[in-house]
Amino acid sequence: MVADRLESVRRYLENKGLSALIVPSNDSHFGEYIQGYYKCREWLSGFTGSAGTLVVTLKAAALWTDSRYFVQAEEQLRGSGIELKKIKIPGTESIEEWISAVLKPGEAAGIDADLISVSEHKTMAEALGNINLKLIEDPFNQIWQSRPPLKNFPIRVLGDSITGESTVSKHSRFLEKLGFKGDFAYIVTSCDESAWLCNVRGIDVEYNPLPLVYSVIEREKITLFCSLESIGTDEWEYLNSRGVDLMDYKIFPEFLKCFGEGCTVIAPESKISASVYSMATSAGAKFIPDTLRGGIIAQLKSIKNEIEEEGFRKAHILDGAAWVRYLKFIDDSQKSGKPMNEVMLAQKLIEFRKYSEFYLDESFEPIVATAANGAMPHYSPDPENPKKIGEGFLLTDMGAHYLFGTTDTTRTLYIGEPSDEERRDYTAVLRGMINLTTAIFPKGTRGSSLDFLARGEVCSREKLYLHGTGHGVGHSLPVHEGPQSIRMEENPVTIEPGMVLSNEPAIYCEGRYGIRTENLILCKRKSLNSYGEFFNFETLTLVPIEKKSIDIAMLDRRHIEWLNDYHDRVLKELSPLLNAEEIAWLSERCSKID
Repeated sequence: MVADRLESVRRYLENKGLSALIVPSNDSHFGEYIQGYYKCREWLSGFTGSAGTLVVTLKAAALWTDSRYFVQAEEQLRGSGIELKKIKIPGTESIEEWISAVLKPGEAAGIDADLISVSEHKTMAEALGNINLKLIEDPFNQIWQSRPPLKNFPIRVLGDSITGESTVSKHSRFLEKLGFKGDFAYIVTSCDESAWLCNVRGIDVEYNPLPLVYSVIEREKITLFCSLESIGTDEWEYLNSRGVDLMDYKIFPEFLKCFGEGCTVIAPESKISASVYSMATSAGAKFIPDTLRGGIIAQLKSIKNEIEEEGFRKAHILDGAAWVRYLKFIDDSQKSGKPMNEVMLAQKLIEFRKYSEFYLDESFEPIVATAANGAMPHYSPDPENPKKIGEGFLLTDMGAHYLFGTTDTTRTLYIGEPSDEERRDYTAVLRGMINLTTAIFPKGTRGSSLDFLARGEVCSREKLYLHGTGHGVGHSLPVHEGPQSIRMEENPVTIEPGMVLSNEPAIYCEGRYGIRTENLILCKRKSLNSYGEFFNFETLTLVPIEKKSIDIAMLDRRHIEWLNDYHDRVLKELSPLLNAEEIAWLSERCSKID
């Protein structure tokens, strides 16, 4: 099947006079999750991970992906004729290096102009040197005969009581932050940024409460491009009353062509595609890049207001109750000898989340991984062949969208009795999570400066996880949000009050097990003194942490005190949502350790 599809690509290349085709994983909005219409790389390669770039030449093919998917990619690409390239592993050449090695000078590699950003196009074109990087129209309109269509669903509006701020206010703050004198058109291609700005949500994108939309911000108005059939009369009137004009999604390209000489177009080069840039400047408009990391809207969106912060707290109480029922179900099943599998457990947690009327959907593809499967950071259970839960670590990483907030939690249990090595690994991860949670740091601190508080404990075991320790989290928006992060790589964005981040150190032993403990944390102002302003973190997640695998001798007194205090809070805040049997179970899980 994959061989036939690769052959169809090669016929396309020959017809177009190209020597290679670069197939990324994104859509034209550059979001993490995409509709089936854009899953060209998955259809072509058979690799189902969310991140990866495939390059097909007339005689070879290779796929680049990161450490989250190494094991998965090796399995899914086996026998396909596609070589796996492991990003950040010594000896792995870059995409550009590989293309330059297999193509001759003057030959052309094509890429869909809708799927490559202006900044990435510049970087790639320069790195390819004598290889011509050619921008082309979507090739899969010809190659993929049974390609699924784009889908649109009803768009809903969130009131100020949930968002904490009106679109009018957000527009005003944007103009102030932009500080541009004169007329302009600021192009927004990211669905989550348009959704935040206009206070709308939808279900067009899997695991993201988003409609497929573009927007253009001008001084006096915002124009939202969406499926007009998805907007009800009340929603239409609501948006119009707040300075939002509505236009059909399909006319966005033509709309861009009206910006002529004397007009200034602004956008982050990392978030505007080469095709959008070309259309927006085709009539003579001047382009100015938004040079803030992630762009102005991303930075405004990353700082949650008090209403949004309270929404996160409410969401985590509801989610915590669901997790208690889930963990108790696993415990009861173990005691009764009832068989369990990964798919059933993922569905069980979703079932418990649905007890709440405010639950919307999962915030990412559920991860329930037993034993060796846990060593794949983004493993997904196979519904066609569900893996039975056996002895060893059982890792669950699942998150949810509620009307007023988003969650992302990982807990690692042990079925049976852990070995000394497994206890030490588990405790190192726990120590790292607590170290970061309890950090007090000065204003201006970057995530890379905080990362080793968590990662260092794993390194002390002479082990290493290659993903970030923390990502930003959206407010009933994508669970992975920038521009903030906590990771080894340098990111100039400082951690500021109002930012919500994950805290998820881990250890992965390929072929054996994976351990990850993850809470969401909210940056808060702690103090102001003669030395300056200091921040700390509030833990949002309210889910008991497995104590069975802890090597207590490895914990300092401060770690023990934090864990006991955390469990006291979990029991206090979740008990009102639980019945007597669930409270009794949770009380035991939250008992103090010495």
